[in-house]
Amino acid sequence: MPMPTLLTSDPTGRHRVRDERAVLPQAAERLDARRELWPDEVRVRVERLNLDAASYRQLAEAHDGDGAAVRRAVLAIIAERGKMQNPVTGSGGMLVGTVEEVGPESPLGLRVGQRVATLVSLSLTPLVVEDDLARWDGLGEQVPCDGYAVLFGRSVAAVLPEDLPTALSLAVMDVCGAPALTRRVVAQYAAPTVAVLGGGGKSGSLSLAAAREAGAARTIAVVPDTAETRRLAATGLADEVVVADARDPLALRDAVTGAGGPADVTVVCVDVPGCEGGAVLSTAERGTVVFFSMATSFSAAALGAEGLAADVTMLVGNGYVPGHAAYALDLVRRHPGVGELLSERVGR
Repeated sequence: MPMPTLLTSDPTGRHRVRDERAVLPQAAERLDARRELWPDEVRVRVERLNLDAASYRQLAEAHDGDGAAVRRAVLAIIAERGKMQNPVTGSGGMLVGTVEEVGPESPLGLRVGQRVATLVSLSLTPLVVEDDLARWDGLGEQVPCDGYAVLFGRSVAAVLPEDLPTALSLAVMDVCGAPALTRRVVAQYAAPTVAVLGGGGKSGSLSLAAAREAGAARTIAVVPDTAETRRLAATGLADEVVVADARDPLALRDAVTGAGGPADVTVVCVDVPGCEGGAVLSTAERGTVVFFSMATSFSAAALGAEGLAADVTMLVGNGYVPGHAAYALDLVRRHPGVGELLSERVGR
């Protein structure tokens, strides 16, 4: 394998890009995933991957729910790209592992032997799988794994808490940017109405808890079926739980309006495409729509809002807010209903 083009490392990880284009690791088609470290890097021995929801859904649907085929597809992506980046969705996920080696110039403050969760996407993280994912049946987002990953100088990782199960911590940290940004946005309004699309999921349930703590006067959760309605209603996280297909813009608008909307803040946490128009229609004038789903078409959102003459602010949730991991974990501790929902999703 040829040495990287750059003679010195860059904290963005640009030195591991193997494309001829001058791009950052997330946009690259291939990364150099060799185990040897540059001085500011950290190598982690991986024990579990968490594929992001949009990526896993796309892979499962593309292979008709055949777990073995999904496993082969993930292995092929990692082998070809040197990272886990779904070529259709462009997204990846994150991982849990143990720090194996720390470069002498690493600014991350990690120590060998610490168990950590990476808070940057697998779509930009050099990754090698060494066990063929033999312990994974391909039927869920969490993937037992033996291999290694490399973190850059500008990567983000959090030491795993000792008081929460690993699978639960991984699920929380995978989406911890959502509740942190929700809190920031909701706090800018006086007693707002907040609607969360996909309120029964990981990021959705955490965002509901964050909205309530940030001063929401009314929280509306939108879920796809009655089974999720029962589960979410039992937690008390939302004032109203309504069933609607988020891809049907008029049905979604009517459901949110009927539950006390339109919303001052609409948080989109669904993992399917086509929800942009309904989110805009469900939001009041001068309100804010926060898109956290990697299935979002941002051109459809912008052009759709223009076509509807909707005066709304639209934000892209980029997954990083300072202190987001600690805040999300504390939400789980303070709101038992969140932990119950997430534990059910990760099979605990």
